[in-house]
Formats: sequence, C-alpha cells, structure tokens
Amino acid sequence: MGLQEVWFILIAVLFTGYFVLEGFDFGVGMHMPVLGRGRDETADTRRRVLLNTIGPVWDGNEVWLITAGGALFAAFPEWYATLFSGFYLPLLLILLALIVRVCAIEWRGKIDDPTWRRRCDWGIIFGSWVPAVLWGVAFANIIRGVAIDENKQFVGGFFDLLNPYALLGGVTTALVFALHGAVFIALKTAGDVHEDAVKLARRLAIPAIPVAGGFVLWTQLAYGKDWTWILVAVAALSLLVVVALTAAEREGWAFAFTTVAIIATIVLLFASLFPNVMPSTLDPAWSLTIENASSSPYTLKVMTWAAAIMTPVVLIYQGWTYWVFRQRISTGQIPKSIGLTIGSK
Repeated sequence: MGLQEVWFILIAVLFTGYFVLEGFDFGVGMHMPVLGRGRDETADTRRRVLLNTIGPVWDGNEVWLITAGGALFAAFPEWYATLFSGFYLPLLLILLALIVRVCAIEWRGKIDDPTWRRRCDWGIIFGSWVPAVLWGVAFANIIRGVAIDENKQFVGGFFDLLNPYALLGGVTTALVFALHGAVFIALKTAGDVHEDAVKLARRLAIPAIPVAGGFVLWTQLAYGKDWTWILVAVAALSLLVVVALTAAEREGWAFAFTTVAIIATIVLLFASLFPNVMPSTLDPAWSLTIENASSSPYTLKVMTWAAAIMTPVVLIYQGWTYWVFRQRISTGQIPKSIGLTIGSK
C-alpha cells in the first residue's frame, strides 16, 4: 500500500469521525423545536438541557472537519481545488450555517432576554438542519460523479447537483443524524426529556430505515464493489437493531449501533469511490484519482509522520473529555434564568 492509498483511507477516517460525532450534534440541534417545547420557562429549561448534552464536546467534534479539510488540501490538492470550486455554493451554505450555529450556541446565554434566546435557538436549528442535508447531497454527488473536463475543472451548474440520487442522499443524512441525535439525547438525559427522546427515536426509525436502506442499496448497485455488500448488510441490520434497543430503552447500545450504521455507510461511499476521488461524468479518463490528484511523495511522507505523532494525542484528549462529561442531565439540574424568573412573577 502506497502513501496515496494511506491518505485516502485517513481522509475517509476523518470524515467518518466527523459524521459520527457531529452527526449527533446536528441531531440535538434539529430536535430543539420538538424536545424543547413547552411554556416559556419550561421550554427554555428543556432547551438548555439539550444544549448541555453537547456543550463540552460540540466544538471539539467540529475539529474533525477542519482536520479533514486540511488533510484533503495537503494530500490531494487537485481534489480539494475541484471540489471546492465546483461545489462552491453548497459548501458556502454549509459554512454559513455552521457559523450561525456556533454564534447561536456561544451567544445564547450572553443576553438574559427570552426573545434573544428564541432567536439563537432558531440559529441553532438552521445551523443543524442545513449541513445535515447538504453534506448528504455533496457526498452523493462525489460518488455519482460530476462534469469534470480534461483540465480537471468542474463545468456543470448548481442544479446539476440536485439530481435524484443526491437528493436522496441529503434526506438520508438528515434522517440518520436526527435518529442518531435522538438516541444520544436519550442516552445523556434523565426525566421527561429522556422519555420524550426515547419516543422520538422510535418514531424516527420508521422513515429512517427505508430511506437509508434505499440509499445504500442504490449506492451498492450503481457504484459498489462485490465485497461492499457486507457494508450494506451491516448498515441495514444496525438500524433494525436500533429499533429493538430503543424500545427496550438500552440507549447505550442503541447509540453504538447508530454509530455502526453511519460508519458502514461512509465506508461504503469511500470504498465505492476508490481509486477515484472525483469521477467525471463527461469522460472516465478525465476523472480525478488518487494518483493524478495527489501531492508529491515527499509531502505525503512528512504528513504521515506528523499524523502518526499527533493523532493519538488528539484521540486520547477527546476520549478523556467524553469520559469526564459522561453523566446524564435533567431539567432539575438546570438553574432558573433570572430574566424568566422575574418575568413569571
């Protein structure tokens, strides 16, 4: 195995880690209107519970995307350039949504005003739904292929990206992240929020299983390899097991199996893509591959040494963070807002 193959796998691992970890972050934000419902004070307390489930980890989870983007730029600059120029609008929308989400989470408690908090909540909701959908659209188009000419330039239009396969990919990631987030909330909370999250996870499994199953089956039949059938089976069976585990209120195992389903799906996508990194729909000879899109061997060698030294440190630190903040949270642990207390008198 050469360094080009190694870095293709590493980029796949980085995006897999991002979708697993940021996936439940998105799910928590997507459920703010549902699990955060109630009268003003009750709704605010429930929404603070939801945000506290991801409070210690959400910004660390986003580092996986930054690292994946940096690795993509350094290891496969041609892939990076074609991807970001061709997918400029959807990637810009994802970036803007993530910025809005970051600001809303960080600034929500800075002003003690119910109207301000509601506006921040809508920023969190918007910043969670938009990436959850558009990441699926983007990756589905990468697997399907786009219009790339002999100069490695994307020559298609924005609406070319809105094809049926890509739209199904967007719906799939939104539903799976929503299910992943609901199970995570059930795992991390107690009391009424926990009970509502369990019920929501059961309901979400009904559309998530056939939609996700249809997407992975389409991917396998159109772009997969013989051995990737096992990934289709793992993803489908994992989602079915989640239904049973959620009904039995075994949230820890249910979360483990939503994680397995996401991992199997992302591995299926990258395995279907290899050895291409961006197929051309105009001429297969114009496709970007791990060979014609990569950096020099020296660059890849230096990056490999840096990754070998730093990656274990980052993984240990992030694992420690999750261990420290592993306790469940309930509404009884959330102090009342001064503004809401005054307003309720």
